[in-house]
Amino acid sequence: MQDKNAFLLLRDAKRIVVKVGSSLVTNEGRGLDAAAIGQWCEQLAALVKDGREVIMVSSGAIAEGMKRLGWAVRPKAIHELQAAAAVGQMGLAQVYETKLRENGIGSAQVLLTHADLADRERYLNARSTLLTLLQLGVVPVINENDTVVNDEIKFGDNDTLGALVANLVEADALIILTDQRGLFSADPRKDPNAYFVHQANAGDPALEAMAGGAGSSIGSGGMITKILAAKRAAGSGASTVIAWGREPQALIRLSQGEAVGTFLQAQTQKNQARKQWMADHLQLRGSVSVDDGAASMLRDAGKSLLPIGMTRVSGDFSRGDVIAVRDASGAEIARGLANYSSSEARLICRKPSSEFEKLLGYIAEPEMLHRTNLVLTR
Repeated sequence: MQDKNAFLLLRDAKRIVVKVGSSLVTNEGRGLDAAAIGQWCEQLAALVKDGREVIMVSSGAIAEGMKRLGWAVRPKAIHELQAAAAVGQMGLAQVYETKLRENGIGSAQVLLTHADLADRERYLNARSTLLTLLQLGVVPVINENDTVVNDEIKFGDNDTLGALVANLVEADALIILTDQRGLFSADPRKDPNAYFVHQANAGDPALEAMAGGAGSSIGSGGMITKILAAKRAAGSGASTVIAWGREPQALIRLSQGEAVGTFLQAQTQKNQARKQWMADHLQLRGSVSVDDGAASMLRDAGKSLLPIGMTRVSGDFSRGDVIAVRDASGAEIARGLANYSSSEARLICRKPSSEFEKLLGYIAEPEMLHRTNLVLTR
């Protein structure tokens, strides 16, 4: 168990991923609950105006599609789930756009599949898009792209998706809004000795035993998926809160450090987790060598690596691969995710970003390695 003041960590959370489930979004499958979504959007807008960066991961497309199609039971066939998602996604996007705009905040619809985050290039593309939207003060509303998924690539539940998005953008916190108050040691409906878990360590094996049980007829998750999502989010340094979605002003109160729901604390800090992942990455696809000025900017000023400071490109790598950065003596000083392939990097080596479009036909990023995707190794 954690210190009683663990919830106070949320007061400093700059980047937050909020996930809300189907049963809440659709009021137990009755159709999109515009009033509830409006309350969450009002809170999201308040957080953005307070200087936070917020991403909403929302289930509900399939449930809304079922309602519009007159289906009372969630189908099993993947093509029927895809059809329901296609119908329901229209209404889901519309209600979020309307409610956020009523509160003076723009929104963006982003649909992802597991393949988008498993492929390094698509991972980097998704990350760049989301970070740009956050910089613009827009709230991305993310859902699984249920219209194209199959058994091999589907997330299976949006708790997992929420955790993967938290990993993707290096969020400080993942807040999972559900139809339960939080985590109990056992099912309180069956065990009179069950107690509420206020705080614990994310990834504690004992939590999985407490969280047994399946999801509802509307959604596909359950408490176990939330516990596993918290464990996954903790891998990138994000702590997780599981709270009742209809708790008044839950997001605002959590952002102020109030104890609402169950707090599952990550044991690794965000920067340490990302640095460890890159530093330990064994499949380096190549490297770039840099001049003394670029090396100094990386090591001493914490800047991104610009192609104009590169002197040589080695290896065969693609956008999104982890590559090494070497100084003039050949010593590795950093690792990071490449914004350009090796063939493209050779074309823009020693060139300013103003020439990228002429040389490549497009501009992906002005940097070869952005500082948020780069860690020093020496």
